[in-house]
Amino acid sequence: MIDTAKHKSWIEALSAYRQPRVLAMLFLGFSAGLPLLLVFGTLSGWLAREGIDKSTIGHISWVALLYGLKFIWSPLVDHLKLPLLHPVFGQRRSWMLLAQVGIVCGLLLMAGSNPHAQLAILVYSALLVAFSSATQDIAIDAWRIEAMPVETQGAMAATYQTGYRLGMLLAGGGAFTIAHYYSWSLAYTILAMCMCIGIITTLIISEPEHVISRNTWKQEEKVIQFLERSAHLPKSLREIYAWITGAVICPFTDFFIRNGKYALIILLFIGLFRISDITMGIMANPLYVDIGYSDLQIGLVTKTIGPIITIMGAIFGGMLVIRYGVMPILLLGAILVMATNLLFAVLALLPANTYYLAVVIGADNLSGGLAGSAFIAYLSSLTNRAYTATQYALFSSLMLLPAKFIGGFSGEIVDAFGFVQFFIYTALIGIPAIFLILYLIRHPVIMSNSDQSAQ
Repeated sequence: MIDTAKHKSWIEALSAYRQPRVLAMLFLGFSAGLPLLLVFGTLSGWLAREGIDKSTIGHISWVALLYGLKFIWSPLVDHLKLPLLHPVFGQRRSWMLLAQVGIVCGLLLMAGSNPHAQLAILVYSALLVAFSSATQDIAIDAWRIEAMPVETQGAMAATYQTGYRLGMLLAGGGAFTIAHYYSWSLAYTILAMCMCIGIITTLIISEPEHVISRNTWKQEEKVIQFLERSAHLPKSLREIYAWITGAVICPFTDFFIRNGKYALIILLFIGLFRISDITMGIMANPLYVDIGYSDLQIGLVTKTIGPIITIMGAIFGGMLVIRYGVMPILLLGAILVMATNLLFAVLALLPANTYYLAVVIGADNLSGGLAGSAFIAYLSSLTNRAYTATQYALFSSLMLLPAKFIGGFSGEIVDAFGFVQFFIYTALIGIPAIFLILYLIRHPVIMSNSDQSAQ
């Protein structure tokens, strides 16, 4: 990808955060970030506190694989018009509302489940939350990319990350704190009610304009040509085939046509960029429990102070992207994430101490926030706005799927080798992403997204 961003002043970079739709991403990001930890890190901490063995915790983390499989149903979010909701709210907002209701229902079901006596119900409820949350992500990502031009996506990514981390702060630190003083059931019930923030935001924001470029019409002509060639087929069958061609096949062929021989390199990079920190995250809470940190310490330091620092990193990262462009900040973020993973190996050797925990979590979250803003902006630049939901879902799924799958075996690795060796391993698997960024910087790919936004 060619990084066409001109160096802008710090004032110009900061002024982007004043735009209403950029600010709206703060609340939509909160709605997206809230459910993730509740089926991932916070859930693993709850299960660890209940005495569930580490292998089971690792396997249950596969619930989050749904985030990596969302590209499968993303064409529906792009093209299927929901009855009753679509005429009132439009394509993106109607899907947001449906998904948000599903999240609330799933969280309430989790709140009513006992991990020992009703573990299966808890897992099925977590699946509902993960599926609904992944669907909400598809719709929000599409709204974000379509609502603002490419040059503003760095700021959109930063406010999205800020809201996302605020949601995670509440789902992490808030949940652990409530559980410490009351119960996990009450914690999940309260957090289900907090999804009203996302629902209200969805009702307030406007539907973005759906832009189709001239190049995209060439893809859509394939659907027309198919209809012309298949006049002998029943009408209903022709319409089904045509929908599949336009909604499923065209978005993927468009990406490969635009990027040529670099398409597979880009997809490989997307799949590897976050493999280090996501794999590490599954065993973070079990590490804290094993070292001897209390729920209150975990809540206040790792789930409260950490996300605040992540927000600082996200905002700073968004400004760096606007000022210097995406690729240099991607490289910086990848190096910092790999380096900070090694700090967890050091933490595993140290006794429980709030200061040690704060230093490690602070460094990890600062690097994660900076890298996240750059990566979201990068993925946004890859999409054709005619297929926003489908293509971005493919990219974000590839970002999550390898890490979620490999992370499912993290419990076995810790049991076999220990926490120190595990965190060294998670740092080393981040090295390939660094080399791929260097390759993409040296072999730039011209993207047509800026042309699309201008048409």
